Amino acid sequence: MELEPVGLVVGGRPDPYDDDWGVERAVIRLTGYGPEALAGLDEFSHLEVVFAFHLVDPDDIHTGARRPRGNPDWPAVGIFAQRGKNRPNRLGVSRCRLLGVDGVEVHVAGLDAIDGTPVLDIKPYMAEFGVLDEVRQPKWATELMRGYY
Repeated sequence: MELEPVGLVVGGRPDPYDDDWGVERAVIRLTGYGPEALAGLDEFSHLEVVFAFHLVDPDDIHTGARRPRGNPDWPAVGIFAQRGKNRPNRLGVSRCRLLGVDGVEVHVAGLDAIDGTPVLDIKPYMAEFGVLDEVRQPKWATELMRGYY
């Protein structure tokens, strides 16, 4: 499978470090598409963005269990039980707030991708695709996410 980015993240945070993503503002600039590809997107409040963790070295990929953020207080959990960047296909998925659309530029807030990140897809967030039942997650996940946004 080969994927071609649909755009790039421009601006926002230049370095990949965790937490405080809610203050970040960035632009997703489409490449190879015209403004018609974004027609109607401005009617949504939030987006789901699929992107590549392009700075992760393939030699640093995790396939087994590890402690999230290396925290000894949290259990070792498998790579598919966490959202770390060192995943097998180096794919990230983020929900962010849509601030506006201008030509081929999508202005967003709270996107946890850094400047220069290849964007693989942009989807409008629809409430019906959200959680249908009560969400359950372990205590360590709640602790990890406490300052993320």
